[in-house]
Amino acid sequence: MKGHPNKYTLALIGLFVAGNLVSAEKAHFNRDIRPILSDRCFQCHGPHAEDRKGDLRLDIPDGSEGALTQREDYFVIKPGDPDESELIWRISDDFEEDRMPPLEAHKPALSEEEIAVFKQWILEGAEYQDYWAYIPPEISEPAEVKDESWTHNTVDHYVMASLEKEGLQPKAEADKRTLIRRVTFDLTGLPPAVDEIQDFIKDTRPDSYAKLVDRLLADNSYGEHMTRYWADLVRLGDTNGMHKDFHREFSPLRDWIIRSFNDNLPFDEFIKYQLAGDLFENPSREQLIASGFNRLHMIIDKGTAQPAESLHKNVSDRVEAFGTAFLGLTVQCAQCHDHKYDPITQRDYYQLYAFFNNFVGAPETVRAPERGLQPPFINLTTPSEDGVLATFGAEQHALDIEREAAQRIQNLEDDYPKVFDKVQASWIWDEDASDVADTEFKTSLALSSLPDSVLARFAGKSNTEVWINGTSLGTAYSEDQSLVVDVRNLLRFGKNEIIAVSTRAEAEEKESVYIRPLTPAQLARRELAKVGFSFILEYDQGESVAVFSSDSDWLVRKNESAPWRPAVEITGPDHTSAWMTKVRTNTIIQFVKRQEDLENRKRKFLKDIPAAMIMAEMNHPRETRMLIGGDYENPGNRVERNTPAFLPSLPDKEGSYTRMDLAEWLVTLDHPLTARIAVNRFWQNLFGVGLVKTSEDFGLQGEWPSHPELLDYLAIRFRDSGWDVKQLIREIVLSKTYKQISDATLEEFKADPDNRKLARGSRYRMDAEMIRDQILAVSGQLNRSMYGKSVKPPQPPGLWRMVSMAHPFSFVADEGEKIYRRSLYTYWRRGMPPPQMTLMNAPSREFCVARRERTNTPLQALLLMNEEEYFKAAKVTSMNALEETNGADAGLKHIYEIITSHLPGADRLNLMKETLADFKKYYEGKPELAKSMTSGMKDSSISERVEVAAWTMVTHGLLNLELAKVRR
Repeated sequence: MKGHPNKYTLALIGLFVAGNLVSAEKAHFNRDIRPILSDRCFQCHGPHAEDRKGDLRLDIPDGSEGALTQREDYFVIKPGDPDESELIWRISDDFEEDRMPPLEAHKPALSEEEIAVFKQWILEGAEYQDYWAYIPPEISEPAEVKDESWTHNTVDHYVMASLEKEGLQPKAEADKRTLIRRVTFDLTGLPPAVDEIQDFIKDTRPDSYAKLVDRLLADNSYGEHMTRYWADLVRLGDTNGMHKDFHREFSPLRDWIIRSFNDNLPFDEFIKYQLAGDLFENPSREQLIASGFNRLHMIIDKGTAQPAESLHKNVSDRVEAFGTAFLGLTVQCAQCHDHKYDPITQRDYYQLYAFFNNFVGAPETVRAPERGLQPPFINLTTPSEDGVLATFGAEQHALDIEREAAQRIQNLEDDYPKVFDKVQASWIWDEDASDVADTEFKTSLALSSLPDSVLARFAGKSNTEVWINGTSLGTAYSEDQSLVVDVRNLLRFGKNEIIAVSTRAEAEEKESVYIRPLTPAQLARRELAKVGFSFILEYDQGESVAVFSSDSDWLVRKNESAPWRPAVEITGPDHTSAWMTKVRTNTIIQFVKRQEDLENRKRKFLKDIPAAMIMAEMNHPRETRMLIGGDYENPGNRVERNTPAFLPSLPDKEGSYTRMDLAEWLVTLDHPLTARIAVNRFWQNLFGVGLVKTSEDFGLQGEWPSHPELLDYLAIRFRDSGWDVKQLIREIVLSKTYKQISDATLEEFKADPDNRKLARGSRYRMDAEMIRDQILAVSGQLNRSMYGKSVKPPQPPGLWRMVSMAHPFSFVADEGEKIYRRSLYTYWRRGMPPPQMTLMNAPSREFCVARRERTNTPLQALLLMNEEEYFKAAKVTSMNALEETNGADAGLKHIYEIITSHLPGADRLNLMKETLADFKKYYEGKPELAKSMTSGMKDSSISERVEVAAWTMVTHGLLNLELAKVRR
């Protein structure tokens, strides 16, 4: 081997590892070795066969490519002998050209400490372990602890054992004001009211804190707060996303999630309702609403993608959401090839894909869907509203009967001959009209009638066809899929006018036009079309209607004064053709008027009726094939529904598996991931970081748990409790681990900035929604009404117009009390989410987000200092304090307490008073500025307005304190 480090140097490293400086604890493959291998080595020596080099897999010990298998004259890893292990030579090589990982991998070389850990592991036997997250959790008894007095429950026992192992001691319990503020924010997302703080302080019972927790878990705000986290995870938004970003109604799903958390729906049922609510036998309304989880993907608009591509993207999005939300894995990385790090094959991916590839709905949209709904959906009506809909249904049934009767006019045999019997027709082209024609029709055509449906067919050159069809309407595809005919109707009311139907063709010289005399009104409106040609059908002496296409729209023109001349002229027995046309025309006009009246009344009635988009299966499963390279146009082998091979198998079953089988598989006793992932995310909500920091990725690229035994204990307890979320949260927040103060010395913070060791309480900036809701709450403006449609608080003008490609182009803010609702109800346009939220790291909800980033930027400070809504809240808070208190001391103490949940010390109170005096002096010298700040106080004196302006600035400053923004 060339380029090996000096033998003497390596021997010294070996002595270093074998000596006293080596860790007293045995090296652990999953904790110490696998993360380094996954980060630096698996890209070339991992599970992905296509990128594998040197016929070497470092992720497995045995087999022809295994790391422990002897090669011809060397071992990659020789257990017990690091000096004879090629791996050690290569990661320690002095020559960059030979050192691993190679330069072209753009991975950093291993540090001396990492090399030492590898040597220790090999020296101790190089024991491989199955990956911890893919093994079902097991409860292991926590180690004995010296200080039993600190442990309130089992959570504390595990944490204390870990702290003593590290030579650390826990912090003291936080004071009552800190505790009530912390737990109220953590469980409801809102600050405690002053009277709640006072009541808690006065309550000296030993279980006062436990009673506080129970009260908060029973508060409806708990469900709202928990829903916000779930909304990030499942990308719950109010629009389609992508280019057009049309409105899409999902408030019923959001409201169902709120109720589910408040009602403490068992988490296994919570999962099954969302994944497969529509597949329950006789599903309830709630189960159907929950199944809308499968509809939360973004939608590509027609014209942007082919239907097959749109369908593929929708299904892939569902698979990614399933993998992120319920498996905690990056399954999407196996869409084009085997996963480079985790044992997820491309076949595994498409077997999961098959579960979500059977949706009955259309894959695309061409315009803003009415009421923000795309089929299938259910109207969430009351019994009385159901009665009104039944009345509409009866009217529609009567109209349908009349339509069918009128249709039979065409087939009258006793009184009149069949329509168009042996009528001749020809194309007549006029130069004045040729500029709107894409295709020339000069061939003489024969017209014949079919007895059953009176279907007349024109056949011309170049596969061009024109149909007159009195019975059917639909979308037609040629066998080779080269032609797509999108049938649309057009109606202009008036004497002797017909209904014309446009087409969209995606292959040259293959067009079709349908003309249907008796058509429902909703199909008889101007529609977009892509084919540009014209024809005029003359149907009564001296009368004609021109129907032609511009680049974008179908238009109708009555041929009263030329230059439009008939492009198609029907000749034959005048009395027969004219009579039939006149009867049809009069019937159509009357029918369409009644039909439109019915639809308008029904549309007006349904406008404010809530409705929920749901999941629904096709009767016969759609075939699923692996897509080579993830290309929807390059299908490979067929696959059936199944779960990844490295996870527990589905039970044997006759016939195809369903999404219900998949949902039930997730909550089986031996599933290694589901309970762990859920528990970790609930822990993350309470501590700011999960026991597994990478809550979005429990795979090999994820982090090792800070407390693996505690994680497994909580996962099993959660599962065995009947998946009781409130019980889980209660046990965590009652622990002394949770109740520690968050203070830390600089050295302690540097040693553990994310509080992974849990040697203190957690401290982190609150999320955007919590900050905004707190500002509204302390000012008394917060509108606590629950449920219903999303609302639009004011935001800077012009933002929507910058990204809009469809209506609505501009943002129009709501008015009145609704703009002060909790941030959970804020309208979330995926292409331009609320800027007050995104500046504080809220996601766009275009994708699933299990863990928000937390940044600290100047824009965030500018937002909190200058946002008009926040400044108004500061003014309202000040005015309330001036009305409710007497004197500066009382007023400032009150404002400080409602904002921070604490009372100011003497020094801080004096500073606030000095600041208030300075602002008063400032605004006394600038009365016009004080007037502009207090524009709503027109009947007040200038001195009163100066007073309010000064108090507003002090309050505004307090709202920007770290105490107000940081959960501690």
